[in-house]
Amino acid sequence: MLDTIDIKALKNIVGDDNVYTDKAHLLAYSYDATRNRFEPDAVVFPKNEDDVSRVLKYCNQNKIIITPRGAGSGFTGGALSVQGGIILAFEKHMNQILEIDMENMVMVVQPGVINMNIQKAAEERGLFYPPDPASEEYSTIGGNVSENAGGMRAAKYGITKDYVVALRAVLPSGDIIRAGKKTIKDVAGYNIAGILIASEGTLAVITEITLKLIPKPKMKKTAMGVFPSVNMAMNAVYKTMAGGVVPVAMEFLDNLSIRAVEEKFNKGLPTEAGAILITDVDGNKKEDIDEQMQKIGEFFKENGCTEFKIAQNDEEAKNIWFARRNCSQAITIYGSKKLNEDVTVPRSKLPELLEQYDMIAKKYNVKIPCFGHTGDGNVHTNVMVDGECPKEIEIGHKAIEEIFKVAIKLGGTLSGEHGIGISKAPFMNMAFTKEEMELFRSIKKAFDPNNILNPKKMGL
Repeated sequence: MLDTIDIKALKNIVGDDNVYTDKAHLLAYSYDATRNRFEPDAVVFPKNEDDVSRVLKYCNQNKIIITPRGAGSGFTGGALSVQGGIILAFEKHMNQILEIDMENMVMVVQPGVINMNIQKAAEERGLFYPPDPASEEYSTIGGNVSENAGGMRAAKYGITKDYVVALRAVLPSGDIIRAGKKTIKDVAGYNIAGILIASEGTLAVITEITLKLIPKPKMKKTAMGVFPSVNMAMNAVYKTMAGGVVPVAMEFLDNLSIRAVEEKFNKGLPTEAGAILITDVDGNKKEDIDEQMQKIGEFFKENGCTEFKIAQNDEEAKNIWFARRNCSQAITIYGSKKLNEDVTVPRSKLPELLEQYDMIAKKYNVKIPCFGHTGDGNVHTNVMVDGECPKEIEIGHKAIEEIFKVAIKLGGTLSGEHGIGISKAPFMNMAFTKEEMELFRSIKKAFDPNNILNPKKMGL
């Protein structure tokens, strides 16, 4: 591909210091959290929206592939240049908070801004941006929007799409479009912003995002419930939520995850427990928070909880959350390669989902530690295998296919927050009908007739 890319033309657009073809840059931008590697032919750092427009126009005219990229923290290969071409990277220049509008409670940001920096900037002004993916310390808002990222607070506050008010984006032709406005209501025209969210950079390149902010709750309380079985814990989740309690977070670790964290970090976790649930509630009045936590404790105990511990201070809350925040790295004790997937089902189907996954683990003789956001039905399933053993990897992928089949059969979906990318693309026909897939392809063609934007993603 490099022979067809005029590097001088790109440098004329973005400057000599913003185009790289050396091996170090190509390697650095060849992988994401999947650890799959696909080298691009060049890495380009646009300085502004005009640069993006001119680069896309040049690439469209010359049929050169472009892959937009934020921090490269994705778990499904959405930012990998699987067919070479150009990586369009935003973390170097387009990483500014442009405006915080206190009167309308919105923030305008560029795609390269780190999620946590958005949260901090909002909180400094007494406002709140709730979406908090586990990668919040390094993932960019452009990537969050492109994948429609979730987080631990999604049980109460929703996910990224619920906070995107408007977007600016560049089409493959180089044309700049605006989707949405600062207004609370906007029912004029098609919901283009809604189409671009979760499109994984396959339709347009997002250059500016207007985010809704809300008042920051004044206080929060954390608790942990211990259950003899994962089935009891899953029942407690949906019955608590159906009982009128709206926790900020409702997270779980199964026994394998608990044991892994304890072996790796020695935090005094109950290793004989079938599962633990970790929950947060927030609000502006102490009595409201106390009432919510009391109700959660009652629902938990009605469903088999043997120990309910409420954190008495921030340090205790931090210790409770430590297990959930570190279980992803801890479960590597079960295998050097993690086939990391996330599925979502209706909350009432969680007990059956975890029961079926246990049967799959026994069938294929693999460890499948599970944890995640049960407050919104989103479970992270991790098939652990020996990364040096092709046979184990093959068996692991067979287990993954059954994992997806179970989730879909229970009325669920392939992903709650990681997206599709290349990892889940082979399973799209399992989740969508032929007519639905054809509609997706029609939308892709309408935006990107020359198929230069992030091809081979999402099964398209």
